[in-house]
Amino acid sequence: MVSNIKIAYFNQNDWSQIATIYKEGIDTGIATFETQIPTWEQWDIAHITSCRIKAVLHDKVVGWAALTPTSKREVYKGVAEVSIYITSKCRNLGVGKLLLSQLINESEKHGFWTLQASIFSLNIPSINLHKSLGFREIGYREKVGKLDNIWYDNTILERRSTLII
Repeated sequence: MVSNIKIAYFNQNDWSQIATIYKEGIDTGIATFETQIPTWEQWDIAHITSCRIKAVLHDKVVGWAALTPTSKREVYKGVAEVSIYITSKCRNLGVGKLLLSQLINESEKHGFWTLQASIFSLNIPSINLHKSLGFREIGYREKVGKLDNIWYDNTILERRSTLII
């Protein structure tokens, strides 16, 4: 199945499919602290334009990945936070690894030297995916956010580029 997947950049024309997958992530309760899908305009302003990719299978978006700047300060221009979401129909099939690998490559082409991920500590598959591609656990934030009156911890991971020093 993964051999049939195409990775491409996405834009506003893909937002309906991207937003649907994002909503699936929200519904898991362990993918994001967001509770509602933002508008395209809100999402677009918050994310780096050069590293927005989608996984496409039979002309349908089955996953996406993008970067968010960690700071507006110049010294952090090469540091970004990873977002990656896979449709529930295609989880645990290698789509995430394919997307995250490509996102790493794209980030390095655009001068990013550090990628960060802040993942719900309960989301073991996502933590393992990131670790499989060179992210290392650097800590956790205890009870960093609350959803439905439940406190959640986040595991913090980072990946330093070996190409950009």
